[in-house]
Amino acid sequence: MNRTARLWLFGAAAVVIAVCFAAACSGLPSFGTAVHPYGRRAVVAAVRQHTANVVSSVNFDLRGLDTLGEESILFASVLGATMLLRLARDERKQRARPELVLPSTRLFGALLLPVTLVTGLYIVAHGQLSPGGGFQGGVVLATGLHLAYVAADYLVLKQVRPLEVLDVTDALAAGAFTALGVSGLIVSFAFLHNFLPLGTFNQLSSGGLVPVINAAVGVEVGSGVIVLLAHFLDQAVEITEDGRGSAASGTQEE
Repeated sequence: MNRTARLWLFGAAAVVIAVCFAAACSGLPSFGTAVHPYGRRAVVAAVRQHTANVVSSVNFDLRGLDTLGEESILFASVLGATMLLRLARDERKQRARPELVLPSTRLFGALLLPVTLVTGLYIVAHGQLSPGGGFQGGVVLATGLHLAYVAADYLVLKQVRPLEVLDVTDALAAGAFTALGVSGLIVSFAFLHNFLPLGTFNQLSSGGLVPVINAAVGVEVGSGVIVLLAHFLDQAVEITEDGRGSAASGTQEE
């Protein structure tokens, strides 16, 4: 496609989007008023579904299809990075030279690693009750795991992050979200419709399908971010072009 054709295609798409956006904005309530019909409806729906955290009710119930799209974007990003950052024909993996880690850094990382992982699990598990959820908790879990890299070395990090298992886990968790939505479609002819007991309001088992979807998102985000960072770390630490010397220092290769 030449440049002129691309410009015409962009112009046509921009006009359609602008018209649709203007039509959508014309139906919004007035800005700055104390009355917000969407807020009231979201709170009522969250209470009806026994979900104490209204934001989680919106993300995983009222607008669960949007959340599925966001999760799919992350999954596609991980898949794209995996394909683009794989070993090229003129690259190879090489043992990196280990650097000295200060004892205070080792102690700090060793103490914070379990605390960070427990915090991430707590945020995921209580997403339907309090601020947080699968996205936030998944990122905390993934980044917390990399304290093993900061406080120890790359070899320790590789031992605690089995990439083959995490790759499969990422795909299964993303598929679980879709499967739960299809299950609701089969049961009640509505995608992501709740088919589980709602439980007692403000209890860990409340919310029906919301905590289950939230957990699937937490697993997918945590696994996906770990895999994504692993490929970038491989490029910075292990992978080097043939004949160009050793990889970056500061880590250790098995």
